[in-house]
Amino acid sequence: MLRVLAVDDEKPLLEELLYLLRSDPRVRSAEGASDATEALRRVTRALESGPDGADAIDVVFLDIHMAGLTGLDIARLLAGFARPPLIVFVTAHEGFAVQAFDLKAVDYVLKPVRPERLAEAVRRACAQLGRSEESPAGMPTGDASAGGSAVPAPRRPVAEVTVADRASDQIAVELGGVTRFVAIADISYVEAQGDYARLHTDEGSHLVRIPVSTLEERWAARGFVRIHRRHLVALARIDELRLEAGTTSVRVGTAELQVSRRHARELRDLLMRHATG
Repeated sequence: MLRVLAVDDEKPLLEELLYLLRSDPRVRSAEGASDATEALRRVTRALESGPDGADAIDVVFLDIHMAGLTGLDIARLLAGFARPPLIVFVTAHEGFAVQAFDLKAVDYVLKPVRPERLAEAVRRACAQLGRSEESPAGMPTGDASAGGSAVPAPRRPVAEVTVADRASDQIAVELGGVTRFVAIADISYVEAQGDYARLHTDEGSHLVRIPVSTLEERWAARGFVRIHRRHLVALARIDELRLEAGTTSVRVGTAELQVSRRHARELRDLLMRHATG
């Protein structure tokens, strides 16, 4: 079972997060800290106690925007220790996901926090620590000691949990805790950002937790082609192919994307077939 610390400088949000965590039977204890100083003091005591000590902490659920040090600052400080606790970021802002990934965060949960989404973050932390991955069978009860039956968490790939396709022509994305569906036909290109991918449309972009390599495989039949290790492009959305000084690039709307040498010839052939076919 997990020993967790939740950190948020907004008291109502901290109390709600602690309520949800304490309601999960996989959580042994959940403490709260309302600022970075209190959080660092508590984690330092945990590290001094050791992994089996009375004050040990397994996971820190960490807000990003706080007065003074941010959650990212705290995570960077903790990364300097030999055996730091795991980090789960809990934030209203999707724009820090790539930095969170770089800091080896276990998960990135958007506010307002949904119980089932937080339960998935707990499952991932349990899996990384090699702990039991049993999930609560129902909605939170508010008392972690109340017992109750539990069922095994569905062992699905992360991509299926967080960005599962509602239908073959749509992909689900999360924005501020709300799930919306984006038509694949509206996506011009995809940009790799670590284990995440940013989907670009005419209206804006959406960050999803799924590798570009997975989307490349899924969407090949829809005319998406890899042009670079960072970019997957909808062939029909390419407005212009440019060859300058031995380099190749494409214009997709207002974006100009570099084409790697290994993909350049294949892309030219595909564009020719597309234009004449």
